[in-house]
Amino acid sequence: MTDQAAGEETFISHLIELRDRLVKASIGIAIACAVLMFWPGPSRIYDFLAAPMIAALPVGSKMIATGVIAPFLVPMKVTLLIAFILSLPWVFYQMWAFVAPGLYAHEKRLVLPLVISSSVLFILGVAFCYFFVFGRVFHFIAAFAPNSIAVTPDIENYLDFVMSMCLAFGATFEVPVVVVILVRMGIVSIEKLRSIRPYAIVGAFVIAAVVTPPDVVSQLSLALPMCLLFELGLFVAPIFARATQRREEEETAS
Repeated sequence: MTDQAAGEETFISHLIELRDRLVKASIGIAIACAVLMFWPGPSRIYDFLAAPMIAALPVGSKMIATGVIAPFLVPMKVTLLIAFILSLPWVFYQMWAFVAPGLYAHEKRLVLPLVISSSVLFILGVAFCYFFVFGRVFHFIAAFAPNSIAVTPDIENYLDFVMSMCLAFGATFEVPVVVVILVRMGIVSIEKLRSIRPYAIVGAFVIAAVVTPPDVVSQLSLALPMCLLFELGLFVAPIFARATQRREEEETAS
């Protein structure tokens, strides 16, 4: 077999492995979605998601649906979003399992803690957005509405806003994991990351200004946690690197 043929075969095998991992991840999301369909149900899930907005509206006000199938389609999309969040540990595991064959034995042991920490941090980011940010942002925005305007948000626009905000906060809370991986893999030194701290802070506020609504509350709610999580990554990364490298050296010596 020529080198070109061997390379093509390896590439095809990687594509097959990637397909299998994507299928398994999709099956996990589908199972979580099916469970949520039966309990608590799409309607209750959407009512829970809409609670921060309803609390900010005048008493007795409700959201509206301008689309013909929106009352059916929007709760279904919300259910799928929640199913994806709940199945994140399984999805992250499939991602790490795909790259695991190219790692050394000591690096493969990092898969489980990284999967757990990535899942927990993402869910914490979404929870922080829902329980802390939404209520303050919606009350802040509603306070600027003139008395001549009836605030009745459309459910599709609300869903788009909620999804973008939840994904933004979930991804932001992954900053410590990214820092740990960069340091542990030797891509960037901890000293280099510390030296670019001012640029990281500016970048956090720029990202917050881009992905959040144009109000100070939501921008600060995203930028400040991002800065704190960057600092957490700088604190944890050296400890994690020393612990794993020590174990690697002990295994090599034995």
